[in-house]
Amino acid sequence: MRIEKLMSPKCVLMFLCLAAQLTSQENRGVYFEKKEYTQKSLPTFSESKDFLPHPVIEGNPDLIDLYWKAWEIAFTKLRQPQDGSTLVSNYIDEAFSNNIFQWDTALMILFSRYGHHVFPAIQSLDNFYANQHENGFICREIREEDGSDFYYFLDFFGTKNLINPPIFTWAETESYKISGDKSRYTMVIPVLEKYAEWLEKYRCKSNTKHELYWNTGLGSGMDNTPRHGSGWVDMSSQMVMLYRDLAEMCDEIGKSKKADKFRNTAASISDRINQFMWNETDGLYYDVDDNGKQVPWKTIACFWPMLAGVCSEHQAEELIRHITDPNSFWRTIPFPSHAADEEGYCPMGDYWRGGVWAPTNHMVIKGVEQYGYDKIASTASEKYLDGLSKVYQQTGTLWENYAPDSVAPGNKSRPDFVGFTGCGPIALLLENVIGIRPNAPDNTITWYLHRDDKHGINNLRFGDITVSLICEPALSGNNKRLIQIETDMPFTLIVRTEEGENQFEVSAGQTKIEVP
Repeated sequence: MRIEKLMSPKCVLMFLCLAAQLTSQENRGVYFEKKEYTQKSLPTFSESKDFLPHPVIEGNPDLIDLYWKAWEIAFTKLRQPQDGSTLVSNYIDEAFSNNIFQWDTALMILFSRYGHHVFPAIQSLDNFYANQHENGFICREIREEDGSDFYYFLDFFGTKNLINPPIFTWAETESYKISGDKSRYTMVIPVLEKYAEWLEKYRCKSNTKHELYWNTGLGSGMDNTPRHGSGWVDMSSQMVMLYRDLAEMCDEIGKSKKADKFRNTAASISDRINQFMWNETDGLYYDVDDNGKQVPWKTIACFWPMLAGVCSEHQAEELIRHITDPNSFWRTIPFPSHAADEEGYCPMGDYWRGGVWAPTNHMVIKGVEQYGYDKIASTASEKYLDGLSKVYQQTGTLWENYAPDSVAPGNKSRPDFVGFTGCGPIALLLENVIGIRPNAPDNTITWYLHRDDKHGINNLRFGDITVSLICEPALSGNNKRLIQIETDMPFTLIVRTEEGENQFEVSAGQTKIEVP
């Protein structure tokens, strides 16, 4: 760019805007108590495999092969901070570039938390918290070599692409369900509260009718999405999640006044999402422009309000109707990021013009599950994983994204990507295909029992408990199922079936129970 253009009034104004939004590279991490890295060795897959959960699915053993391949690749992506870097913890790396990314890292926690006792992956987020700017800003990409912020040339003149979806709290609260360690909350709440303040100032566009939140394709993670507008469904829903999760975190450490404040903010945003973004005729949520007029692109972003708990039961039912529509999202490998009956759809993916991605699939399935549609969540998970398994059998690896209408990697997709792709073969397999959902703070396991084959899990660690649960195949003429349990500490097992729910208090040792 010529120097006279760089010095034009418009460029100077943009530069000043950037300077206002960012602080210098100095004085970072002031809200996070961890300041320095303490050397810790990295575990290997071969030495750790016996300590990881061992799933059992007699009727679909290919999914077990996929599960172990995901873990094997993930262990090759464990990293230590480089000498002289401002990174403060070992971390799991997406291995997309020489930078770490906000949303990739948060999403990788959703599956790697099942190995928390082998490698505490939640500490990967420490590297973002330790490099937070004093005004609350956390850059979407941070260089691994030294911990400095990374942004593209054009972002020197604005910060529009400089954040990722604000889902740190999602990773923190989901990790807590497995580890049971609430001590992190005291340490991370000040960081996340300050980050929320920055987002309110620079991602809630002023002088709009809706007062909702915006992002960009690159910033949202949906790089080449055609969407536009000043109020984005995904970003606005993620802000609801941020405040809702902060409220739950504050409840856990006894900060009830802060919890109430965050909960009220989440409710206010939810109301605005439903007022401006919900389209009753189409049964979808859409982005909006400054005047609150809807911009009706039919993409996977329409479904974030389910995960955020924004929807009514009626609205969730409408969204699920779209998700299960073969003409739209229920494709050979569900769910395309761009609806098949929307202009610009690419059957081979073309990145976010139809590609099937783990982050948004995980979001959709967890939203569906949250509204009680367990059967649809499990069916969708198995259909998705069957597609990944077939591609693995063909190629020997997992991919960044997948083609929606072929059993193939997506157009523009990286191999050996675990990465957030591990969410499917590990987290969705355990939680939705097998149906086991641990909750360490409550000392419970909820098991959605829906399979007829022998299935379950061995060596599951949640909190301080190690447990194995195996459901034997259903016997002809017997409407009861036998579950064999071995645990080193007592816990509560909640078994949920299509017929209802039963609760069992399980003692340490070996136990057999029958469920209807």
